Amino acid sequence: MSTPQSQVRGRSCPVAHDSLAHGSPTDSDGPRIPLHAPEFAEDPHRAYAEMRQRYGSLAPVELAPGVPATLVISYRAAVRILNDPEHFPADPRTWQQTVPQDSPILPLMEWRPMASRCAGAEFDRYRRAITSSVQSVDLYAMHDIVEEIAIPLINGFCQDGRAELIGQYVYPLVFEVVNEMLGCPPEIGQQVAAGSAAMLDGVDADKGSELLGRALMNLVTLKRSTPGDDITSKLQQHPAGLDDVEVSHHVSQVYETGIEYELNFIANTLLLVLADDRFGGVVLGGNLSSRDALDEVLFNNPPLANLLVTYPRQPILIEDVWLPAHRPVVISMAACNNDPAIRTTHLTGNRSHLAWGIGSHACPAQSLAYLIAQDAIDQLLDALPEIRLDTSEGEPTWRPGPFYRALTALPVVFPATAPLNVRNEHFRMP
Repeated sequence: MSTPQSQVRGRSCPVAHDSLAHGSPTDSDGPRIPLHAPEFAEDPHRAYAEMRQRYGSLAPVELAPGVPATLVISYRAAVRILNDPEHFPADPRTWQQTVPQDSPILPLMEWRPMASRCAGAEFDRYRRAITSSVQSVDLYAMHDIVEEIAIPLINGFCQDGRAELIGQYVYPLVFEVVNEMLGCPPEIGQQVAAGSAAMLDGVDADKGSELLGRALMNLVTLKRSTPGDDITSKLQQHPAGLDDVEVSHHVSQVYETGIEYELNFIANTLLLVLADDRFGGVVLGGNLSSRDALDEVLFNNPPLANLLVTYPRQPILIEDVWLPAHRPVVISMAACNNDPAIRTTHLTGNRSHLAWGIGSHACPAQSLAYLIAQDAIDQLLDALPEIRLDTSEGEPTWRPGPFYRALTALPVVFPATAPLNVRNEHFRMP
């Protein structure tokens, strides 16, 4: 349902925060919640609960200084929006004209020729290409690739008795895995990683975007001349006929989500296993699997906490709140998964969360992401079964940012262990 803004005042229905329809950076009850602030990153679930109590299903937030948005924190409202691409398209082109060009959020959200930023025929064309290419990855081969990468990384610190898992294990593992999937040589992959990190952290975002674009085009050019059995080559060969620019943006998306999402997926699950006596004990004891831990993280601490951004074509009434045209509507997967209206205490085997999205924009790489994360975690726990969280310098902290739920570090300690044999993880090197 939609109605011109001029008719809003004549409505008898309540409007929870009317300024959403008028473009003010604050609502009638106070300022917008800054999702970019360190205070939000410290305890987002408390923030979601306070938003729900104050605003109901939709909360006025700020993605970056001076960039307002609406955060969807109700499961049912999120399902309604995600299943209505006609009224809630993902195309940001009108919105981005209103954002300052130096905003750190713009390079991450601006339009690009790929499915997650398009609607209609454009979306259909890009979606077919990326889905087919990602799902062509051989899961059996990927299992072996993860093992081959994981064991040398573990051997690099297993004799030390301590490690910082994000820097020494999770990030380099995920980085190499994504390079393998894309057929990308290390020198180009390093440039891609640097550019993506700058964009995600909002530090030198413009320079990061330029570096990323150059590196990706180098990869696309390389694969045109020497194709292989990889996602980049599959994108180039797909009947959708993507040109080099279109392929480079889809490769960029695989890098951004493949590295950042997978890194946080693994790290957040390891934190659960190591820090939660209830869960950690049963995982290490064998009563529950690492897959169960992964599912609980997707419910409670999903690596992509707030995204699936859409932009209403016109003012629209949702849950007694008018959403203005072309202002970002951000789905909070973390808040929606914990909506008291649908939340259950029985999570084992329950995969009804929104962490992968739903509808036409659901993630096409779910099986692949699960496999990589589970194998990475199992390799580590098998090699270092007595590993535990190192809190000697305090509890783990979280990176500020509106979208990802990301640890700054994950220090651990364990009994020093002899290196694993790279050919077979069950046998120690002499």
